[in-house]
Amino acid sequence: MIYMDYNATTPTDERVLEEMLPYFSQEYGNPSSIYSLAQRARNAVEQARERVAKLLNADPREIIFTSGGTEADNFALKGVAYANQDKGKHIITSQIEHHAVLNACKFLEKQGFPVTYLPVDRWGVVDIEALEKSITPQTILISIMLANNEVGTIQPIKIIAEIAKKHGVYFHTDAVQGVGKIPVDVNDLGVDLLSLSAHKFYGPKGVGALYVRRGVRILPFINGGEQEKGRRAGTENVPGIVGLGKAAELAQREMEEEEKRVKKLRDKLEQKLVQKIPEIIVNGHPQKRLFNTLSICVKYVEGESMLMNLDKEGICASSGSACTSASLEPSHVLLAMGIPPEVAHGSLRFSLGKFNREADVEKVSEVLPPIVEELRRVSPFWEG
Repeated sequence: MIYMDYNATTPTDERVLEEMLPYFSQEYGNPSSIYSLAQRARNAVEQARERVAKLLNADPREIIFTSGGTEADNFALKGVAYANQDKGKHIITSQIEHHAVLNACKFLEKQGFPVTYLPVDRWGVVDIEALEKSITPQTILISIMLANNEVGTIQPIKIIAEIAKKHGVYFHTDAVQGVGKIPVDVNDLGVDLLSLSAHKFYGPKGVGALYVRRGVRILPFINGGEQEKGRRAGTENVPGIVGLGKAAELAQREMEEEEKRVKKLRDKLEQKLVQKIPEIIVNGHPQKRLFNTLSICVKYVEGESMLMNLDKEGICASSGSACTSASLEPSHVLLAMGIPPEVAHGSLRFSLGKFNREADVEKVSEVLPPIVEELRRVSPFWEG
């Protein structure tokens, strides 16, 4: 099997799993209890908090553990919205956000919070001028993703943060696709809140974190006990949190070298596919793009058909976000970038990672062109 869907999820690193295992059956204490078994679990949670904070250049007290990126996004948007509605209710986001943000915004709209959805250019970059014009005295939050999960475009987060600060508006970034892949420094970026998820960088599924800068007004998203200093109730997922901490430590140590290696593979795959397949479009910014992500649109062919044929060859890819894989609608990201629906239906995303090698690139570049050729041969729209 050739796996090229690392933006959907990653396999848990064996070193991460090894560190997690004792907390399932040996060190099983509840971190909220006071005896030594429980306190060892508490210490493991706090060590993980320090590791995540170090990866982000944050204070450990600013890290809140969650069940993943979706909860972290919902926590940020709803927690800030409800805590600051005495000042205003206006929220600004972009048209290409992950559905964890978009659907949270739609929910808040029904609760009386007006939302502005910013357009993007052909590369998927947010219109900065439109953003600043959208800010009103009622604006309380801006939420723009760090890197897009489908096309890989990296947003000008520092510039947006400066604009938000100038207007006294909180700024959240969904960094789920960026953290663990590229350097992310919350102080350099200037963000107030940031979401991340362990399974995007070789940690376990079901655990993530929300960075909340000290002083940000935010209400708890889940009510119950006093875990996470009263900010997120529920007995901590100790094995998962330990795994997140270890994944953060490994990412910080190995990120730079891995970026160089994977980028070469991604660039080679892109070059070969562009050479071998006529009439394809490479999506996303040419330079400001995640080093592992290659999104293409193949004209006159459906993405789903290509994926099924690739799967027969043992190749795993996607046609966009894993969270919308069951939808028959074309990617909202590609449509926002101005790609026609009939072309967007032919999208493929290859996202490479730790276990990809040169041979994988060679195989995909050999297998995909004849698949496209055969599908086009039976397409009523392809004239050859």
